[in-house]
Amino acid sequence: MKRPFGNSPKLRRGIHILPSLFTTGNVFCGFYAFIAVLNRNYYLAAWAIVIATVFDMLDGRIARLTRTTSAFGLQYDSLADVISFGMAPAFLAYSWILKPFGKMGWMAAFLFLLCGALRLARFNVTKPDMLNNHFIGLPIPAAATALASIVIVSDLLEHRVQAATMAAVMVAVVYTLAFLMVSNIKYPSFKKFELTKRVTFTRFLFVVLALYIFATIPSSIALFAVCVTYVLLGPLGVLISYFNRKLRPQSHEETPRSAGSH
Repeated sequence: MKRPFGNSPKLRRGIHILPSLFTTGNVFCGFYAFIAVLNRNYYLAAWAIVIATVFDMLDGRIARLTRTTSAFGLQYDSLADVISFGMAPAFLAYSWILKPFGKMGWMAAFLFLLCGALRLARFNVTKPDMLNNHFIGLPIPAAATALASIVIVSDLLEHRVQAATMAAVMVAVVYTLAFLMVSNIKYPSFKKFELTKRVTFTRFLFVVLALYIFATIPSSIALFAVCVTYVLLGPLGVLISYFNRKLRPQSHEETPRSAGSH
């Protein structure tokens, strides 16, 4: 049998302790999210998933910076992602708000888990999964964090939004996130983002302003805003590309006419 990563010269055999420790932290947060859900502490479970996302971002970046990428690390990271960003958020969403929907509720949670697993499998067999610094489909950590952010911000909306309305919205959100994970929509990866790179003063001012805004609003709202913005970047990019293609033929047709009128 062929080993999917064994023949790659860039991947080393063995276990590298530092990135694997961060991946273990990812697994721990995912497991703790299950414990919190069983104890009906949904807010704490959601934050555990968010922290797992931080561990997931750090383990890959540290592995690349220290050149300790390995076949074991890739497989371990994928298994950790299934637990923390597939099973944990699906279980959280079902226990928190989808359970009253019966079969429709647990099927929605299962679809989220299934699409997340398919997303990870596609990522593993189509290395590299990025085209021009983009992911293909919504990354599973982003989908899981988006679900978790809704649970976190729900405490502020508890007395403003009816439970039935919130439950119906969550069903639609779970189905939408599941579809986006297995879609071909491009999402920015930010893996080539460098803090030491020179930028224009306007861009630097925009970053400072964004940090100021996020520092002055509650952390739950800031997290929710970041997650919603990232999830919407993909569909908005598709719409912008569509309208650009529709407008290009018109601009080419109008140019000769305007020139002939003069």
